[in-house]
Order: sequence, then C-alpha cells, then structure tokens
Amino acid sequence: MSAMSDDLTVDTETGTDTGTGTDTRPTKIMYVAEATAHGGRNGFVTSQDGHIQLKVAMPPQLGGDGDGTNPEQLFAAGYSSCFHNALILVGNRMGYDLTGSTVAAKVGIGPNKTRGYGLAVALSVSLPVLDPDVAAKLVDAAHEVCPYSNATRGNIDVTILLG
Repeated sequence: MSAMSDDLTVDTETGTDTGTGTDTRPTKIMYVAEATAHGGRNGFVTSQDGHIQLKVAMPPQLGGDGDGTNPEQLFAAGYSSCFHNALILVGNRMGYDLTGSTVAAKVGIGPNKTRGYGLAVALSVSLPVLDPDVAAKLVDAAHEVCPYSNATRGNIDVTILLG
C-alpha cells in the first residue's frame, strides 16, 4: 500500500528501519513543499509558491564568498522551527505553559569516511518557565514527534542541549 500526494509516494508496507524498531514514515501525505535549486551552492533557490526566493552561496569556510544563504542555514531554520512546533504541540497536550520558549539549531557539515559529506546538528532548547525535569520530558517527547528528528534519527548525530 502507498500514500500519495501529487507525484510524492510513500510506501507504507516496506521500507527501512530507523534503528529504533519504530516505523516513522507517514501513512498519509498531508502537505508537499516544493523548491527548486538553480546553480547548486552558488545560485538561488525558489519555492513553488513564491515565498522563497533566496541567493545561495558557499560560506567562506567552504571556499565561497558567503554572499547568500546556504543549505545548512536553511536546514537549521527548518529543523529549529519544526522542533519548536513539536515542543509546543506536546507541551499543549500535557498542559504546560511554553511562554518564552525557543529552539536554536546549529548544523555542521564536513567530510565523512566514505568520501562524501555528512551533517551534524545541535539543538539548543530554552524552556524558561518550566522545571528542568519537566522540560527534559517535553524535549524527549518532541524529539519523537518532530518529523525532522524522525528523518535524521540514525542518519546524523543530533545533540539536544537544554538550557
């Protein structure tokens, strides 16, 4: 069986194990985002709906001029906003006040052992009005709910710092 939205199909019966023994693939596609890159890391990206129109440039640390955003910044923005929303969702379900909460993401890139490149992520979560034990439980629950966490689990190192 498969779940389908436009030309995006998800096989709901076979697939890869995330290493947790839990299948985190969607059973139904509810929304599809579409973006197109023009020129790779030295070009621009656009979204189908026109909300994203960004210049992309290699950062100086990778030999570029840094005169634009880069895929790591976009991934950091996406992961931090998605994780924060998951945190708000589980917090609301459990009846907690998340006033003033924030999630910041750092995404690093570097060579891996297979002659390619890999990513590492650090999420810094601030839940200033919550007891640290409650905050830790909410962060753990959000990490199970967040689609970015589910997609990266077992693929890249994700460190979550609670402060």
